[in-house]
Amino acid sequence: MLTRAYQHTLNSSTVPEGSPLLKVSDIGLRFGGVQALADVSFTVTQGHIHAVIGPNGAGKSSLLNCISGLYNPQDGKVILHTGGSEGAAAQTHELTRLAPYKIARLGVARSFQNIELFSHLTVLENLMLGRHNHMKHSVLQSMLWLGPARRQEIEHRGLVEEVIDLLSLQSFRHQQVGSLAYGIQKRVELGRALCIQPALLLLDEPMAGMNSEEKEDMARYILDVHELAGVSVILIEHDMAVVMDISDRVSVLDFGRLIADGTPAEVQANPRVVEAYLGAEEH
Repeated sequence: MLTRAYQHTLNSSTVPEGSPLLKVSDIGLRFGGVQALADVSFTVTQGHIHAVIGPNGAGKSSLLNCISGLYNPQDGKVILHTGGSEGAAAQTHELTRLAPYKIARLGVARSFQNIELFSHLTVLENLMLGRHNHMKHSVLQSMLWLGPARRQEIEHRGLVEEVIDLLSLQSFRHQQVGSLAYGIQKRVELGRALCIQPALLLLDEPMAGMNSEEKEDMARYILDVHELAGVSVILIEHDMAVVMDISDRVSVLDFGRLIADGTPAEVQANPRVVEAYLGAEEH
């Protein structure tokens, strides 16, 4: 369970609850003659789990890549809102032309559909890598293990320990990631993203390839990250039961276009969504 102090430090956003955190405006992405995304717009609200769904090839992962800086869309903007501290005015940051590491420094973290961990390192070492953007000591200080480097290591280790507790990774902490079961590796990847101290967490199919029990566990951990750490989430997931159960809002893509955006109940009742998943009824 998170201590009260880390309920705040794991979440870097100071945007008020219920305010816009991320605005995706008229995003267009092309690969040669292929239109991957066209005029996609939606808003992620602070404190929400916002699901993005759609059939295979709808452009969901491409959209996350535009938000995290892996792709540069030809059209539109992605705007991240950050709250001011100690009375400072709130700020906005356009992400569409920033390098991925700069976007990560602004508090946008992500996991990948295919596991992207260092398999030869331990769980603890992989999680500590999530803190690299926050470590300020020099290479020389690190090599000689001087006072500032030692103090920072202890400070960052404390936050990592909270993530280990939150995701129930205590018994795996010193094991090499490559030796762990698939479901545990997915949990480690979620933990490494959380160690970045995100304002916004992007999860690309975190339950892909899992059995029903593992999916239930992962859904619970995502809710813990959201509710206990207060982190806003964009979630791509194919399991509609999970999406409708844990999401506050759902955006639906089909062939790179937004066809619906609303509450889970509204999206479930939308004829265009039903048609996209089941096909048009033949007459």
